[in-house]
Amino acid sequence: MKKEKTLYRFLRYKGKQIEAKKEIPFELKMTSRLVLDELCFNWNRKHVEDKIDDTLTSGDKQEFARWSEVYKEYIWE
Repeated sequence: MKKEKTLYRFLRYKGKQIEAKKEIPFELKMTSRLVLDELCFNWNRKHVEDKIDDTLTSGDKQEFARWSEVYKEYIWE
């Protein structure tokens, strides 16, 4: 995965251009990754719960068994 960098370019009146690179702080990267993981987990869990509800209303036992197996991954706490 590429490093995420912000490039700053300082122009002088004389001489070459100077380029400075600034990396994103580790704490910010870790926090954003954890928030994104939690959002994805909650959305996926809600999606699977909706699928289970749909199969209960339609009465399809095979689909219910399949989605309940998928749902077990979200409740292993």
